Amino acid sequence: MDAAEELQARAGGALGNFVPVESDNDGSLRFEYGGALCSLRAVTLAAGLDVLSLTGVLAWDRTVKPTLHKRVAERNSQVQFGTISVITRGKYADVVLRYTFPATGLADAPLATMLLLVLSGIEDARKGLLA
Repeated sequence: MDAAEELQARAGGALGNFVPVESDNDGSLRFEYGGALCSLRAVTLAAGLDVLSLTGVLAWDRTVKPTLHKRVAERNSQVQFGTISVITRGKYADVVLRYTFPATGLADAPLATMLLLVLSGIEDARKGLLA
């Protein structure tokens, strides 16, 4: 098992204490948190530099309107970890939060804390996007 696989397994174990976690066909981990569908993947960028990339779908199939972009901008100014994006598909859009952070050397407790901080932001950012 390489460093990224080990990191991903540890992150999955940490998340498993809070939510059911499944492995996806592409090797990523998937789970739901606060109503958001989430995906987590560990990647080695360089020797000794392993990162966790977390994506949370905050809302999907929202009608593209100025109010949606305004709400996303408001949440982007409030979120501490990650960036919220609007992905348009014609007249509909999905709203996604992405956050990638270096995790090499993090012990299990700080790793779990970091993941929960990001997930808490995902849960908070979803509020008001579903209206």
